[in-house]
Amino acid sequence: MTTSSVTAEVPHQRASDADVPVLEVRDLHVEFKTREGVVKAVNGVNYSVSSGETLAVLGESGSGKSVTAQAIMGILDSPPGRVSQGEILFKGQDILQLPEKERRKLRGPKMAMIFQDALSALNPVYSVGNQLGEMFRVHQGMSKKDAKAKSIDLMERVKIPAARSRVNDYPHQFSGGMRQRIMIAMALALEPDLIIADEPTTALDVTVQAQVMDLLADLQREYNMGLILITHDLGVVADVADKIAVMYAGRIVEQAPVHELYGRPAHPYTRGLLDSIPRLDQKGEELYAIKGLPPNLLKIPTGCAFNPRCPKAQDICRTESPALLPVTERDGIELVGRGSACHFWEEQIHG
Repeated sequence: MTTSSVTAEVPHQRASDADVPVLEVRDLHVEFKTREGVVKAVNGVNYSVSSGETLAVLGESGSGKSVTAQAIMGILDSPPGRVSQGEILFKGQDILQLPEKERRKLRGPKMAMIFQDALSALNPVYSVGNQLGEMFRVHQGMSKKDAKAKSIDLMERVKIPAARSRVNDYPHQFSGGMRQRIMIAMALALEPDLIIADEPTTALDVTVQAQVMDLLADLQREYNMGLILITHDLGVVADVADKIAVMYAGRIVEQAPVHELYGRPAHPYTRGLLDSIPRLDQKGEELYAIKGLPPNLLKIPTGCAFNPRCPKAQDICRTESPALLPVTERDGIELVGRGSACHFWEEQIHG
């Protein structure tokens, strides 16, 4: 088994199995040139998502989750950011090779993004109906009247109460949860094949978080779209994701089907994230926290980037960077879709 074979994804039991994945990211590198030096934000990321499938990308702030998404969407701040290496295949076509005019045509009709801060993403001087309708006016040439009618339909689809009477309201007149629903409606407007949701439940209370996640799951099933869900909260994705990629210092350090990762993590960083989740049976106890801070991406540690924070680090961890290799059972049978970038993943998964 070669190192690259671990990037083969978990078989997805839907009719689209034989199709080309909606999105494939291959050996993606993104860097930012600053006065202090080159920030290596993404360092060889590989993942894919198919129609009707949800990939959750997890990790602390600064791990490269959102930068990868921005590279996919073609909205990196450039300069200073640039894709220095790799491929981004949308339905088999490397979109990094397309002229900007052609890439712009993909954003909205083919792929869309839900941003984490709805209040900043929405224009405060235009009504939500005007902003929703712009998608139809620009991309489909609809009249203002027809675009407004479609906007009302979309608001009703994402369960905004009294949509017809609220279509002319402004973003500040909606609650945080309702603004996030409007962002979801904008992403869905042209029925794209892929949606990237970047921290869609940030700053929302727990009840509203659950409502937003349920809504996303329902709409994904309805439209059979691929969904990439970016978050730092493992508790948010447990019931909606099909598979998970865990990122640290710009790399994927573990990938697995969702229930396998929760049940048997194969990387100490993943174990630390899981141990940090509050539990009902630990009332009154101090929450676990991973010691230290994420690395400075100007000076990523030699060897495994997680070694300064890892309780199980040994000499090899400080000198050799572990490749993302297949994870197997004790008898050597490969666990499909599982990979870990840890020298001692056997100890993690088999104890």
